[in-house]
Amino acid sequence: MSGSKIKLSVVSYLNSRPFILSLEKSGASELMDISLDMPSDCAAKLLDGRVDIGLVPVTIIPQLKTAQIISDYCIAADGPVASVLLLSHTPIKDVKRILLDYQSMTSVQLVRILSKKLWKVEPEWIDAEPGYENNILEDTAGLIIGDRALTAANLYPYVYDLSEEWKKLTGLPFVFACWVSNKTIDSAFLRKFNESLSHSVELIPEIINDQKFENLSKQQVTDYFDNNIQLVLDKKKKAGMDLFLKYINE
Repeated sequence: MSGSKIKLSVVSYLNSRPFILSLEKSGASELMDISLDMPSDCAAKLLDGRVDIGLVPVTIIPQLKTAQIISDYCIAADGPVASVLLLSHTPIKDVKRILLDYQSMTSVQLVRILSKKLWKVEPEWIDAEPGYENNILEDTAGLIIGDRALTAANLYPYVYDLSEEWKKLTGLPFVFACWVSNKTIDSAFLRKFNESLSHSVELIPEIINDQKFENLSKQQVTDYFDNNIQLVLDKKKKAGMDLFLKYINE
């Protein structure tokens, strides 16, 4: 890739596909070096300067020396999100340990906030490793995010959707990831970038019709985009994001 290209790290989940397709169709992707990563890697790459822009967990914004939210598009939910879940064989009040998804950063902070402020529990926190899903047993619950969560929900009797629980706590939507830069980006590039992203929502039907999704039915994918994921960063979502960052700071 040419050194002059803007480097992007994008979440490699289903919910980011409208953004990726819109960048490809507009031709904006030709100006970029795009890598697809799990959320924790998106964050790490933006933090250490390996990329210029990331669709990153909002929890890293305070850690960046120069953090600029460069777009009015995001990955969010106003109510259930379906892809960020705490799964358990026992009710949350009886959970003794919570395994934390190694792919996540924002969701890890969110489950800690909900435990303290909503559920009023003090579990042991365990940083999990690949394969940890097999250890969700008895009074050990597990946080699972991304496409894996969409297929895992029906395997457990107790399912806590973290975005839905956040809405119960605050009355606000929850923003999981937004477009952030770690430096000042050329204004002409940003105009083209945001013009490209503005077509993301209208491309969702094409994504559903044209692509096969591992372990997910077409109906599941349709329901996810229709009823769970929201892509526009509006005032209510910004208020939810500000409150979440305030809680982290506490």
